[in-house]
Amino acid sequence: MPIVPFCIILSLMLPFFSLSQSIDHWEAAVLAEEEWRYRIGNSEPPSDWNQSDFDDSSWNTGFGGFGYSDGDDNTLLPTTLSVYLRKEFEITDTALISAVTLYADYDDAFVAYLNGVEIARANIGTPGVAPAHNETSYTDHEAQLYQGGLPELFTISPQQLADLWTNGTNTLSVQVHNVGIGSSDMSALFFLMVGISDDSNDYQEVPAWFPEPFVSSDLPLLLINTYGIPIPDEPKIDAHLGIIDNGPGVLNFLTDDYNGYDGSIAIEIRGSSSQSFAKKNYSFETRLENGENNNVPLLGMPEENDWVLHGPYSDKSLMRNVLSYHIGNQMDQYAPRTRWCEVLINNEYKGLYVLVEKIKRDDNRVDIARLTPNDVSGDELTGGYIFSVDRDDDGPQSGWYSPFTDFLFYKYQDPDFDELQPEQKDYLQTYVTIYEEAMQILPTAETYEHFIDVPSWIDYWIATEIFKHVDNFKFSFYMYKRKESNGGKIYFGPLWDINLGYGNFDFAKDPGPQGWSYEWVNSGVLRPFWVLDLSEDPEIQNKVHCRWQELRQGALHTDSLLSFIDSTAAYIENAQIRNFERWPVLGTYVWPNAYVGDTYEEEVSFLKDWLVERLQWMDDNMFGDCSLVAGEKEPNPFRVNVYPNPFQNELNVQLRGNYPGKAQLRLLDARGHLVAEEDLTSQQTAQVFSLSSLGAGLYFYQINIEDRVIASGKLVKQ
Repeated sequence: MPIVPFCIILSLMLPFFSLSQSIDHWEAAVLAEEEWRYRIGNSEPPSDWNQSDFDDSSWNTGFGGFGYSDGDDNTLLPTTLSVYLRKEFEITDTALISAVTLYADYDDAFVAYLNGVEIARANIGTPGVAPAHNETSYTDHEAQLYQGGLPELFTISPQQLADLWTNGTNTLSVQVHNVGIGSSDMSALFFLMVGISDDSNDYQEVPAWFPEPFVSSDLPLLLINTYGIPIPDEPKIDAHLGIIDNGPGVLNFLTDDYNGYDGSIAIEIRGSSSQSFAKKNYSFETRLENGENNNVPLLGMPEENDWVLHGPYSDKSLMRNVLSYHIGNQMDQYAPRTRWCEVLINNEYKGLYVLVEKIKRDDNRVDIARLTPNDVSGDELTGGYIFSVDRDDDGPQSGWYSPFTDFLFYKYQDPDFDELQPEQKDYLQTYVTIYEEAMQILPTAETYEHFIDVPSWIDYWIATEIFKHVDNFKFSFYMYKRKESNGGKIYFGPLWDINLGYGNFDFAKDPGPQGWSYEWVNSGVLRPFWVLDLSEDPEIQNKVHCRWQELRQGALHTDSLLSFIDSTAAYIENAQIRNFERWPVLGTYVWPNAYVGDTYEEEVSFLKDWLVERLQWMDDNMFGDCSLVAGEKEPNPFRVNVYPNPFQNELNVQLRGNYPGKAQLRLLDARGHLVAEEDLTSQQTAQVFSLSSLGAGLYFYQINIEDRVIASGKLVKQ
């Protein structure tokens, strides 16, 4: 048969467990500490060195591990870039073997072969191509056993092995490579374990560290194969994704066909502070073989190509984000959909994850107009933007700093900064800056209702206060803007990244369930000043009170939210056990835990107790008066009419009231440049201004009295 690399076989998803055979127990066919044949890689070995019939009698013999400077070396090697290992072993009856796993503890890379055929590799080269003797690994990789960790697991299919091994003598061959000739250490320990279907005992006992391998789950399985290449922070690398999802109530075995997705992806590590955690978060795109986007539905969510794999780590309830997005959706605001799953990367079990929709413009996500590179004028320029208050971790070119709040950074999200045209960047920055300027001078309903969608602010504010998230309004504070023809206002949301909510932080602020978190705006320089203005505006507070009462009687009733937490904990009951076996953080402080429970049940109880107290505190302290929402507003002593809108060549401006000083009309273009300035008089009839010299497009007007803006708004010239 032709020689086919194991990783390529895996990408074709041949089954690798016999469902008709259960595993009675595990034994070791090969132990690292046994005697092996080895050869220092100071030159290329014969091309058939990894074949079972190769004559290795001239090679050295030694007991594993092989290497230097790690304290795990039974056979000390000289400083080298590579070493070649061979180990013969006996198989009594292949029919009794239900599962096969290779455990590799290595520094820094390896390729393993069974009877000459590649079965696993990591951190080096192209699958199916044997690395040269002087080839180096991609990156450093530290061995784990000598420091109390576990070796990496690589699962091998008995069905695949049917044509590769035989009853009797077989050969496991491994080439191990260093990151460089100057590397301070090298390690090579390899174990071949077999799952036996009956009570026979033909092999050796497994080591004390051996954990029973992961085989099946009641959650969907995501299997990612990067062909041995480490996943970087950026850019995304090509990989293969297979999803096994047999539906509710049916176990998903690693042997099953890929029935949820079977194709190409591009993947990278994501996150900021979470990148310091051992368990990583990932973002990936589903792609066609030619690299183009591949919009597909995953785990029942609407089709798209951008996804996030969220791996809860410091959040030991595992569900703070899932609960938060559930609350957002219960308020009839879009929040990312989520699905629980378990993830394996290059056959290594990575734990319990949440597949999440990435925030972007889409009919089934943030439903706003799609901004194209050609949309640089008129109504087309005015909408289709998603942006956020966030870090400038992609550089200052990825957004802009507010001129009104120290270090406050607005970040372009979708389209990204490298996709936006200069006119589009200028327009969004100008719009937000004029909004900030107006709010700084006159923070009243007459101002903010020109620029923002008040109902979306109310829902976002309520959700944020429920979470009492330490980074609220500071990081991952998302907003989007619609076109002028669709209202033209800023909307707030979607919610994103709530791991440090619900009392799960121990720095800067009080994590307890009492107190308003919006008041933190006063004590920091990274939050917009206008958050405080909106939060304390009497009209908004009255509307918040009404909305809060409505939500508490229905979707956000305490019993409803506790039921969601309980049902979620029950759904992931088995998977959370495996997750914490893989990542043993229960009972251990992980930054920035304010509470550390010894068990998962204690972590969930803390979340529930905190939420109950928080909801009750908000009930008892909610400001505003719902009965005043429908009441009459106090009359504005300064009344301004600016019309028509849209206008063609002439603009009418009418002032009413006794103005205490000189009034002035200021007109700015979409980039914030002053294009017209006219004096105004207080009179009953409108003043008419000819603006035929202005080009078609969006403009902003301000009515000023001395240094005070008494009115502002948007105009469209046709």
